[in-house]
Amino acid sequence: MGGCIYNTRMTTLPTSNTEFKAISQTQKWLNTVIIEHSICPFAKREFVNNTIYYELIEQSGIEQQLEQLIINCEKLDNDAAIETSLLIFPDSLSDFDDYLDFLEIADALMHKQGYEGIYQLASFHPQYLFADSDENDASNYTNRSPYPMLHLLREASLEKVLESYPNPENIPERNIELTRNLGLNTMQKLLSDCF
Repeated sequence: MGGCIYNTRMTTLPTSNTEFKAISQTQKWLNTVIIEHSICPFAKREFVNNTIYYELIEQSGIEQQLEQLIINCEKLDNDAAIETSLLIFPDSLSDFDDYLDFLEIADALMHKQGYEGIYQLASFHPQYLFADSDENDASNYTNRSPYPMLHLLREASLEKVLESYPNPENIPERNIELTRNLGLNTMQKLLSDCF
């Protein structure tokens, strides 16, 4: 299993131990859960190439958080070297229902700002629960992360990789089967080992 790599090229240097810790834990999760188990078959290339931008959103007010989201969209607009961004909320949005409300507002704001079809939001949360899923279903761990996060993806890049990937529509089913075969205890341990 891979270790934790701190990517200084694509991340603002941390100003505190807390900041460094949250980004390191997120990178460890990416490496040992998402990449190691191919939950996202496209993540490894970006991780290895250091094209992921990690940003801690420490503001707790929704207006400031939404402002940071748009600032990160503009960062992607202006820097082609960044392929994708992970916005990490270490001190807020811990309640999953509040997070889902925020996600809905964030999606609407991106649409209003003209980013629909340009960037896509993917969602990750420590308490992630798919609709009609049991809380103890291991498949929830495909989207369970160390902290609440928003993942900003470039739509054009996503479409391009999906064109060359065989049967991309099978990825969710494969992930459900994988995580259920690994089992709840294994998935819980994989996530807890990131801390």
